[in-house]
Formats: sequence, structure tokens, C-alpha cells
Amino acid sequence: MNTIHEGGAPPVLRGNGLVLGAWDAESDADADAWWRGQADEEFLRWNTPLRPVTDLASSRESLRAKAWQTAEGTSVSFRIADAEDGTVLGHVGVNMIDRVTRSGRVGYWVLPGARGRGVASRALTLAARWALGEGGLYRLELGHALGHEASCRVAERCGFPYEGTLRGAMFEAGRQDAFRDVHLHARLADDPERP
Repeated sequence: MNTIHEGGAPPVLRGNGLVLGAWDAESDADADAWWRGQADEEFLRWNTPLRPVTDLASSRESLRAKAWQTAEGTSVSFRIADAEDGTVLGHVGVNMIDRVTRSGRVGYWVLPGARGRGVASRALTLAARWALGEGGLYRLELGHALGHEASCRVAERCGFPYEGTLRGAMFEAGRQDAFRDVHLHARLADDPERP
């Protein structure tokens, strides 16, 4: 079993027309895609990064931090790429991993040019299958800002039922001094997988 552990690199996951693999901070293409994703207006509408990515240097720094978290076993970050041509489409990560309770939180974003093609659902399905199987987790949570209907639909489509609303559980868009509510969805390892 390829459980989430310290010192590991993310596995390469293939399926649903996608390849999920490691981001490379030294790759110009990866650093540029990460920057575009983190600076995207729609991404910033629903997320407030603790450290904004504003250029290639901060993009590389952010990717190195993700690699360090993967090595520590607290997070696993996957670059979503098209299986046919390798085009980077977005990101899916298993974060806040607690090896004692065998739980984690999943998050994702898709680059503007790849939206509307089911990329988030297909990538989330692959990442969740791995995390709740070989990754050794039992519970995988997915939280999104209240009102983010597209993310709500992805969660439900991928077998993450709505569990409730967490009050004031994430930053307001572009602020770290105000909070907004979060819809919490979750999936357990023994829940049936959606087709």
C-alpha cells in the first residue's frame, strides 16, 4: 500500500483522460501555469492564498513549499495534465493530512482555458480514489466558500455529500481580516464511488 508518508513524492495517477503528477518548481512551464492559476480572477474570487503568487519567483517559492509539505507528509499536490498532449490544466491537492485520524482535505482549481470540460470532477475522482485507497486515508473533506455553486456541483458529482455549513471558516476574497462561511462536503473510504 502506497500510504501517505514522510519523504514521499506524489505518485503518478492516470485515468479519465488525465495524468496527475508532481509539480516541478524548476520548470518554467509549471511555474508559469501555477502563477496563472493562483492569479486567476475566478480563483481569487473564491480563495485567499496566505502568500499571494505575483510573479515567477513567488510561483517557484510556492511550488517549493508544496514539495516540502509533500515530503513532510502533510500535503500531496498534483499537477493536472491532459493525458494526450501533456498540457497543464490545473491542480488538485490533498491537504491538512492527519495520519492519526487518517483524514485530509482536498482542494482543486482549473485554468480558465480548461474549464467546462469536467477537468475538476475527473481529477477529483482520481485523487480521492488514491487518497482513500492506497493513500491510506479514511475521511476526505472538501470545503468551498458559500455560494460557489460550481464547486458544490463537483463535490456532489464526485460522491462528497454536503454535511453542513461551517461559520466563518475561511477568509473573505482578498482579505485576511474578515471571514465567510464554508460548505463542508466529505467522503469516507467505505462510501460507494460514483460512476
